[in-house]
Amino acid sequence: MGEAAFGAPGIAPTWASSDKDFVTSALGNSRLWVTIGHGIINEVYWPSTGRPQIRDLSFYLIGDSRWIDLKRVRQYELSKPKPYLPLLTIAHTGDDYRLTVEVLPDPLRDVLLLRYEVEGPYRLGIIAAPHLGTSGYDNTAWIEDGEAYAAIDIGAMCLTADVRMDDLSVGYVGASDGWQDLARNGRFTFNFDRAESGNVALSASLADRQGVIALGLAPQAKSARTLARSALAAGYATIREGFLDEWEAWGSKLTLPSPEPGLASEALMSATVLKCHEDRMYAGALVASMSTPWGNQTNTLGGYHLVWPRDATLAAFALLAANEIADARHILAHMMAVQLPDGHWPQNYFPSGQPFWTGIQLDETGFPILLAAKLREIGEDDAPGVREMVRAAVGSIARHGPSSDQDRWEENPGISAFTVAVVIAALAAAGPWLDDGERDYALDLADDWNERIEQWCYVADTPMAKQAGVAGYYVRIAPPEKDGGVTGNVLLRNRNGQMIEASCLVALDFSWLVRLGLRKADDPRVQDTIKVVDSVLRVETPSGAVYRRYNDDGYGEYDDGRAYDGNGVGRAWPLLTGERGHLALQAGEDPIEYLRTMHRCASPGGLLPEQVWDAEAIPERELFPGRPSGSAMPLIWSHSEFLKLLIARDRGQPVELLDVVRKRYGKRVPKAKRTRWRNETPIATLAAGRTLVIEDRHPFTLRVGWDGWQSMEDLPAEPLPFGLWGVTIAPDSSKGRSELNFTRRYGEDWEGRDHTVAIAAKPKPQILHHHKRTT
Repeated sequence: MGEAAFGAPGIAPTWASSDKDFVTSALGNSRLWVTIGHGIINEVYWPSTGRPQIRDLSFYLIGDSRWIDLKRVRQYELSKPKPYLPLLTIAHTGDDYRLTVEVLPDPLRDVLLLRYEVEGPYRLGIIAAPHLGTSGYDNTAWIEDGEAYAAIDIGAMCLTADVRMDDLSVGYVGASDGWQDLARNGRFTFNFDRAESGNVALSASLADRQGVIALGLAPQAKSARTLARSALAAGYATIREGFLDEWEAWGSKLTLPSPEPGLASEALMSATVLKCHEDRMYAGALVASMSTPWGNQTNTLGGYHLVWPRDATLAAFALLAANEIADARHILAHMMAVQLPDGHWPQNYFPSGQPFWTGIQLDETGFPILLAAKLREIGEDDAPGVREMVRAAVGSIARHGPSSDQDRWEENPGISAFTVAVVIAALAAAGPWLDDGERDYALDLADDWNERIEQWCYVADTPMAKQAGVAGYYVRIAPPEKDGGVTGNVLLRNRNGQMIEASCLVALDFSWLVRLGLRKADDPRVQDTIKVVDSVLRVETPSGAVYRRYNDDGYGEYDDGRAYDGNGVGRAWPLLTGERGHLALQAGEDPIEYLRTMHRCASPGGLLPEQVWDAEAIPERELFPGRPSGSAMPLIWSHSEFLKLLIARDRGQPVELLDVVRKRYGKRVPKAKRTRWRNETPIATLAAGRTLVIEDRHPFTLRVGWDGWQSMEDLPAEPLPFGLWGVTIAPDSSKGRSELNFTRRYGEDWEGRDHTVAIAAKPKPQILHHHKRTT
């Protein structure tokens, strides 16, 4: 044996992680998670859900006259004892063979066990591709005492078995790895015993037709071997029994609606997927997915194995709906720990709390407040620190809202109907944790923003409205006021810099105005927007009607099936079918067909994807209409939405709907005591008799005049709650006047522009004549 041939790092590593059939983990002390796709082991995550350490572990059958790459043949079936028992059996079959593999994470050790049995004239061959340190770079692999190892400075793996492993070799991917050996020689012939610092792979064949393979992970190679060998010594049957006992104890207590067998099974599977995604090292951390969208095309460090506060909180609501209250509390506790000092949360972060992307999405600041309020509403005691968390989050919303640097799709700044719905509900629900002055301010701010939703997010008399035969509709997002607001243009991300008029861009984002109780389902504006969305975004597939995020979306495969590469064509999202189903439920309809559609979109193992292919089939790229695309799978947001819609159908209302919000906004839209002027949300016209507050985040002096700068005076801003400053203009001051004129001084510096607010003049209806996309 010797050093691996060619001595080079080989090709750049990628993650084959978007085509999932199954995910599994144990419920004990083990910090190991496993994903399965195409009938093989994909990633193995350790010691946290944010850290994939194995790219894949593939199975091969090696005979005298041929070898079979089972990942490429893909003639296999999956089975498990019950939907909530994630003990997966993979059965590959062919004309003269059958390979059965049972996938078992050890509940007590960071070890993956694979019990296999081969029927036919073949031996089982395996090839493992370590990506220790979450990258395929700089891994070193070696053979020692009949076992295979890989390591970097912060972690190691040991591959061993309870039967003899033959043909052991390590090599560089694309140059001297086991697959290259099979392709050239039809069997394993390489016997390299070391491959230093590169993108490496380990290969071996198993001497017996049945046995148990053990993959151990630990900080050092010897530790990994100790774990793997002790698992084998403990006995597969004993470990299997413990695994099933833990999951049975959890799953048998689930009481979920079961209107029909397929939906009942998918509900149990969805709850199990959420449970599998909780981190054991950082309790309460739920990554968005143990996958990387279009993983064969990228080596991104983050993928979707990051915590998005929005996705995690929506999963917590699903767990609450399923009466898994402790798990929801874990999620809230984790969020409290990673909240940033100014009150907001990172856009996303590793389970440890380390930020990855650092954008600000204001809905992610509102959702933890809603979760805390829901826990209180169902009678749960506040966790220590909840008051401080809520007050900081409310302060961040009050200072920065209602406009957000990014919308929920992480693409555009402005006022999104989704985001503004979340933050208004959060402000309205935060009262129990606020002081009197803070509470009054937060409620009145919520009322002010709620009054102005249509001013910001609704358009009428557009060509799109006329084409749909409606008066108007809610838009996806209004750009910042400096960019024209709802009359401005929106940059279409992932579409090579194209722009579209904000008035022409629609989405299901508005559905959360109804979901959270700010607008009624039978509101004509809501009903009209549903007609537009059903016309523009609904895609009929063999699985049913699925919805795209927004028109001219670019996040998805190209029309010819090429993977998304920073540009593409947005495809249909099953979770949006769930959002549409919630709208139907709140309008008094039975949403069961929406649930059936979501279920039909699932993978053979029951996993719900981020997107499904929504065009003609492209078999050579494995793209079939209504079936999972190369996007993330599973997506906990999709599973959460399915579970919540199923339970909401049974209970008659969404789990996110809070009594305090419903009571405040359910009957009418209350008038705010004060109308607030901010740079991001200026007031063009103030109705007679209304109080105006001119607000800023910094102290200032207001120079104010009336009707062309008459009766000028300087007014110092007074401190307001949550670090804001403002000058209040009482109704008596504006009586008999037609306009307010003002500018501001900050210290010794004037802002350099004048502002005007008309008094009591009726605003003209906004009529938009264009409907085009610009470049």
